[in-house]
Amino acid sequence: MNKKYGFVDYPNKQSKFEDRLEWVDDRIQDVYNVFNRLWFDRRKQKVRVRIDRWDTWGMDHTLAHIVIPMLKQLKETKHGAPNVDLEDVPEHLRPTKKEQRAYEKDGSTDDKFFQRWDWVMDEMIFAFESKLTDWESEFYSGDVDVYFEKIPGEAGMSEMKRGPKDTFKVDHEGMKVYQARISNGFRLFGKYYEGLWD
Repeated sequence: MNKKYGFVDYPNKQSKFEDRLEWVDDRIQDVYNVFNRLWFDRRKQKVRVRIDRWDTWGMDHTLAHIVIPMLKQLKETKHGAPNVDLEDVPEHLRPTKKEQRAYEKDGSTDDKFFQRWDWVMDEMIFAFESKLTDWESEFYSGDVDVYFEKIPGEAGMSEMKRGPKDTFKVDHEGMKVYQARISNGFRLFGKYYEGLWD
């Protein structure tokens, strides 16, 4: 094989056994090429999509069910990674100045090149998974105690008031941070959409 494909220089003379072996190898390759043309080259990806009216009522939620397993499979089976802009990842995943200069000079990748893409994919997965959960409830605490009091002069109108046992609180700052991470995950999905290949 080394001789045939030129990895190592061999003398031109070869034994009869090597001649026969090369002939068998060529015939196997011929059969494989015919099979490949007849079977794989003619196959087309079959895509059937059925969309019901209710699928678009919450399309962001519906798409999450499809996108999550695809992103997870891609992350596990990928063979490469696109170039990730450094401003899209945390500091600890960025190359040193020396590594960055080497990349700009000759395209050399640093040790964190693939880790950056994994991080971006994890953020996309996080965003889509959050769409399928009630993540806001993680930021609620306490018990709700409310009652309704009639508004004087307004027939049939009342307003909600907090009762004495009401301890309900919402961590608005925590929710903002969490929502910012979700929004960033969707931003990354849009930005690197054309990098979602294997």
